[in-house]
Amino acid sequence: MKAKSSILYSWLVRTITYFLPNIPLFMRLRGFLYSFMMNGCGKDFQVASSVVLNPLSGLTVGNNVYIAHNTVVIGLAVEINDEVLIGPNCTISSGNHVFSNKSYRFGKSTIEPVKIMSGSWVAGNCTIVGGGVLPARSILAAGSVLNKRFEQDNSLYAGAPAMFKKNLINTL
Repeated sequence: MKAKSSILYSWLVRTITYFLPNIPLFMRLRGFLYSFMMNGCGKDFQVASSVVLNPLSGLTVGNNVYIAHNTVVIGLAVEINDEVLIGPNCTISSGNHVFSNKSYRFGKSTIEPVKIMSGSWVAGNCTIVGGGVLPARSILAAGSVLNKRFEQDNSLYAGAPAMFKKNLINTL
């Protein structure tokens, strides 16, 4: 029941605040309003106007998180840690479907947690699916698909599916 009510609440917040400009004051207001139905939410959560968060009850967000326009976060197990930047047009989903009765349409859905660790940047047009873990202080390059757990912090991951490309500490 909590998931259903958080979907309705999310729609209400998005509808009421949609035409407010994407400036920090109003993006913080959106984040503040969304936080009431979330698992957990830190301070300075900024959300652009065209972001879709469903259901809020499955989302945990840390401090100083920014989610850019046209991003969709769907799932019952999504954790975004402190100081994370999510670029425009991203999709994050902790749910998946199992093939059943000659179709995915009627297959049972499965949930695998998604984690974006502290200090990371998810560039534009990325997709993160269930089981995906982006390590701390790492970058997921534009257009990448993260579908598994990575362990090495301070790294660049890119591609579809995403793969380790290089350590960012050695390039500074």
